[in-house]
Amino acid sequence: MNNQLIKNIEFAKVLEMEHLVTYNEGQVVSKTLAQSKAISITLFAFDQNEEIGEHVTSGDAMVYVLDGMTEITIGGKLFNVKKGDTIVMPAGIPHSLFAKERFKMLLTIVFNQPEK
Repeated sequence: MNNQLIKNIEFAKVLEMEHLVTYNEGQVVSKTLAQSKAISITLFAFDQNEEIGEHVTSGDAMVYVLDGMTEITIGGKLFNVKKGDTIVMPAGIPHSLFAKERFKMLLTIVFNQPEK
């Protein structure tokens, strides 16, 4: 039985995160590393001029840019986020991403869990 919570990545091996997802022309490529009611961890590679339109999530979404640069709009405010930068898109606030150039990111979303 497989009890691994993280998937699509080799275990017990040093890896370069930005090389775990590849660019495809004219596409947004994603690779899910973990998905549960509490958290979502996904790698993305955006080709230039690709985007994710404005939307709202039910969890706080943290972007860490692994390569390139992106424009992220949060609640109507524009941010230029480059390799090595991190930004949090708060739950319930409209946000969008636009690839002015190719970029890769690690997206971690933490969802609010009802107390028991």
